[in-house]
Amino acid sequence: MTRYIHQLTEWPKFTWDHDALAALLADIRHRQGRLLGRMEGLGFSLQQEAKLETLTLDVVTSSEIEGENLNTDEVRSSVARRLGMDIAGAIPANRNVEGVVEMTLDATQNFDKPLTDDRLFAWHAALFPTGRSGMRKIIVGAWRDDADGPMEVVSGPIGKERVHYEAPAAPLLVNEMARFFDWANESDGTDPVLRAALAHLWFVTIHPIDDGNGRIARAIADWALARSEKSPQRFYSMSSQIRQERDAYYKILERTQKGTLDVTPWMAWFLVCLGAAFKGAEATLATVLHKARFWQKHAGVNINDRQRLFLNKMLDGFDGKLTSSKWAKIAKCSQDTAIRDIQDLVAHGVLKKDPGGGRSTSYSATGV
Repeated sequence: MTRYIHQLTEWPKFTWDHDALAALLADIRHRQGRLLGRMEGLGFSLQQEAKLETLTLDVVTSSEIEGENLNTDEVRSSVARRLGMDIAGAIPANRNVEGVVEMTLDATQNFDKPLTDDRLFAWHAALFPTGRSGMRKIIVGAWRDDADGPMEVVSGPIGKERVHYEAPAAPLLVNEMARFFDWANESDGTDPVLRAALAHLWFVTIHPIDDGNGRIARAIADWALARSEKSPQRFYSMSSQIRQERDAYYKILERTQKGTLDVTPWMAWFLVCLGAAFKGAEATLATVLHKARFWQKHAGVNINDRQRLFLNKMLDGFDGKLTSSKWAKIAKCSQDTAIRDIQDLVAHGVLKKDPGGGRSTSYSATGV
């Protein structure tokens, strides 16, 4: 029978090799400080744009890890509205999107507030506004009760499931979570970045709710990372990097939970993943600066909301070529209006006509 770390006598007295992590942690802290310094030098409007891009990416990718695909435009609109930003082409978001955005922003913008059961229950209720996960009714805003059997992480078809992990039994959850909250809300002298890694592992090991444990564990890690920076500004996405390394993420979690309380490999993996997230932030910064230069170049052009919506889509990496029919569909306007919008931008040098013509006439943004 497999033993898990929560079943060990010394649980939850985690240990790790400080010397083995020292150089990696020092590098991470240096890069973290350098990234924050660069972002702070952008100015408020560009900071807000970078923050919007990062939080949108974080919400979308954290859900993708769990196999749920959210509409990126809805997420972006929801984040912008909650940040008080006025963006062109904002659209209403459904309840699922609003819930994930609400949790993510609460975790990062209110990093100075403690974790409590009520706060996590509110996150959980936001994630599952209908009280269901797919077709299955779940307990929302409370710890799981294991009425349908022990909490297990499984894969494979029905009848041939493989059990990757079994969480602590439901009667233990009140004490387990109380101990976790006591530790999470206090400082024990451990570097705050290492505490973020440990908070993620500790919560997901307890697996205290019916569904959404992974997303809440990542929100807790973001909360802890924000505390390590003493800032609500989010310029990198840990969830985005975990999404890219999803298989490795699940493997290291499973291996750690079936191992000992020496969690050095997990801590090292988390730090390396965080470093890759910092590198990914450079791409976000490049996109934000590129868009800023574009809009500065065309600052004197009178651009309507439809035009701004589509130009932003092009700057964000529009899939395929821009045609009048695509413009009409996405901007929800007539073909004639789309053609007038496009021709106006061509006349002002914002767009240029691609080689070719007739039905295949397409356009590109100048300087992109």
